[in-house]
Amino acid sequence: MNPKFYRSHVLVCTGTGCVSSGASNVRDNLEAKLEEFGLQDEIKIVETGCHGFCEQGPIVIVYPEGVFYCQVQTDDITDIVEDHLLKGRVVDRLLYTEQGTEIRIPAYSDIDFYKKQHRIVLGNCGRINPESIKEYIAVNGYEACGKALTEMTPEEVIAEIKGSGLRGRGGAGFPTGLKWELTRQSPGEKKYVICNADEGDPGAFMDRSLLEGDPHRIIEGMIIAAYAIGADEGYIYVRAEYPLAIRRLEIALQQAREYGLLGEDIFGSGFNFDLKIKKGAGAFVCGEETALMASIEGQRGMPRPKPPFPSVSGLWGKPTNINNVETYGNVPDIMRGGAEAYRAIGTEHSTGTKVFALTGKINNTGLVEVPMGMSLKEIIYDIGGGVSDGRELKAVQIGGPSGGCIPADLLDLPIDYESLREVGAMMGSGGMVVMDDTTCMVDVARFFLKFTQSESCGKCTPCREGTKRMLEILDRLCSGEGREGDLELLEELGEHIISTSLCQLGGSAPNPVLSTLKYFRAEYEAHIKDKRCPANVCAGMAAPYVIDEALCIGCTACVRVCPTGAISGERKKPHIIHPQVCISCGICASKCPVHAIAQG
Repeated sequence: MNPKFYRSHVLVCTGTGCVSSGASNVRDNLEAKLEEFGLQDEIKIVETGCHGFCEQGPIVIVYPEGVFYCQVQTDDITDIVEDHLLKGRVVDRLLYTEQGTEIRIPAYSDIDFYKKQHRIVLGNCGRINPESIKEYIAVNGYEACGKALTEMTPEEVIAEIKGSGLRGRGGAGFPTGLKWELTRQSPGEKKYVICNADEGDPGAFMDRSLLEGDPHRIIEGMIIAAYAIGADEGYIYVRAEYPLAIRRLEIALQQAREYGLLGEDIFGSGFNFDLKIKKGAGAFVCGEETALMASIEGQRGMPRPKPPFPSVSGLWGKPTNINNVETYGNVPDIMRGGAEAYRAIGTEHSTGTKVFALTGKINNTGLVEVPMGMSLKEIIYDIGGGVSDGRELKAVQIGGPSGGCIPADLLDLPIDYESLREVGAMMGSGGMVVMDDTTCMVDVARFFLKFTQSESCGKCTPCREGTKRMLEILDRLCSGEGREGDLELLEELGEHIISTSLCQLGGSAPNPVLSTLKYFRAEYEAHIKDKRCPANVCAGMAAPYVIDEALCIGCTACVRVCPTGAISGERKKPHIIHPQVCISCGICASKCPVHAIAQG
């Protein structure tokens, strides 16, 4: 069959972020417009995965020019078709404008958000249709798999992964090749491989975007891992809250079977392997590998003591290798390009790249992939565009709800496993939450601890009871009832929980509290000694809100939203806030049309 050629390809991002902003309607309208102008045989629409720049979605890119259009809505399609596709004129108003300038940039490779990235795992996301195995093969997909199965022994594959220095991207950073080797050396004919896609960190969407944008990459990485350890069966454990990722995985698995890339005698090598999807119910603790395996087995997702480790006794008591989505995503490139080429990226002990989800008080939210060792400052300012609303940076929380908060004066810190551990943080799966100077660090610690405490499975006492006691202290601090000795008690409890918990959920849950105590202790002390929240965030401790009578127009907007009835006054006349009733929530100030309300 002769290939069909098009004069232009129009790539429409259909990752979850862009879809939520209206990308499906943009695609449908584009399709209708092309038919209206008789261009459907000249111009091809390609639905892609996430480009990473979620702040600017829906994203549309026109090739061969490579023009990057952002925040595209259905009404913009007429201009793209009539001006760009028919007349060759770029639609300037839809181009990206660099932060703090009026410069419009046509090519996404020239946008600061992308310039310093090094996209390996995300290399195909936004470039190919994730529902087409042909497009994956066209960009060297399954080439690494063919090489491993037909030209290399399992031991040689393991040696290549060990030589690359690849470490687990799920958080712990355990050497991937060593984990594969231990599983291969464990006795037993039946072995399993598992992909941990149970991404539950608040603000994290790395795994979801990769599964939605390039599912065949993960499948290929798992096939290579299965061959290396001697497994003939595997599971992708993905949370049910990711319907688009699941649908695209199901399509990819079916296509791989049709092409003989899953099933029996893959590449004529005599190697048999197949994959199944297991939908998780959303329990955060199932991100822990032994709890995850219990869930696959149909049991309640609760961790078990280690040893034995999964490489010796895992799923149904058989040797099992578990890696997360991003770890498997690195494998095809290592096998194609070689261990040395991969090792040349990053640092000596943290090789390759890391994907982060940039969220919080930052101008450019989205998904980024950077070389290990890049400084926190470069990520936040050169890629992320700096703190939003011109505020000052206060801290960055890295590593999900169990990570640590890094203060602004450590911005030159290189992002690698060892450096983060030294300052009381952790790599985690890749969440990075930016906080500005309006943030209360005591409240932040309480927020993350509340999450991990509620997600505790309750199996072990340190995690179940210890985190509850810590949360009670933080609640008191934030309500103005803190007392002397609370900070020392938090530290003591935190250390005990870390050293005695059954699994890593409890073993890392105190990190946000301990790291904020280390770097922002004065803020905690203000809550206790002065009964004051320096950031004016904690209800009951913040400065009271007052109404400027000269500005108030008596519209009653504040009265309608006040949750405690603290505001009174006649319509079209100045209102007043009763301080003894006001809880300083700030809702009234956010709704005032003339900005007459502020903290006194």
